Amino acid sequence: MSDSRPDLVIYGSPVSPFVRKVAGLCIEKQVPYEIEAVNVFDPPQWFRDISPMKRIPVLRDRSVAEEGVAGTIADSSAICAMIERKHPAPALYPEDPMALGEALFIEEYADTALAMAGGLGIFRPIFFAISKGDEPDLAKARDAWANQMPAVFDVLEGRLGGSGFFAGEALSIADISVACVLMQVSLVAETPLDRWPALAAHFAAMQARASIAQPYAAAEKMVRKALPTRFDLT
Repeated sequence: MSDSRPDLVIYGSPVSPFVRKVAGLCIEKQVPYEIEAVNVFDPPQWFRDISPMKRIPVLRDRSVAEEGVAGTIADSSAICAMIERKHPAPALYPEDPMALGEALFIEEYADTALAMAGGLGIFRPIFFAISKGDEPDLAKARDAWANQMPAVFDVLEGRLGGSGFFAGEALSIADISVACVLMQVSLVAETPLDRWPALAAHFAAMQARASIAQPYAAAEKMVRKALPTRFDLT
């Protein structure tokens, strides 16, 4: 019997925006993958061995090695760059040097500034609390929405400059990264973007793509079990 398992295994959870980033890139490239769940709060030793920072995702390429550290890559940005090199078409990293630099900057900005404001400031105070049986810290979440998110949105709005994409004239890792992290907020709260029309249009277009919608649907299914409806933070 032939082994029908995909070469690429993403260790983590669909609830992680960084897991969804890797999954989205794979979907855009039509590269088969599977997600293997890992409890990042109490990971097994084998996961600790391949994730020096104890974070998700970690990728395993079974074509390199089935177990151990060999064939694994930690960190979503490193993972996506590797997949791009191994599966170059369609290209999701611009060829033009300046566009490439912009794409990498926006990816990093999404993974840091946007993730800090939206993930640590909004998602965690709501979902992590509810998951533990506590009341959500809506005061902290509302403060983050009112006082942290606007500055991040201003940067993203300016970087779009009215374009449909963040870097060059085509979809790139930058667009996938922003959409996945912003949708982390959408898992627990409404995300009105009326003040940022270019970002709102970009977000709507990205949500319609299978590469964003499919991984998000898996995350939403998990979140809705604990949180039936989203909060209004305005």
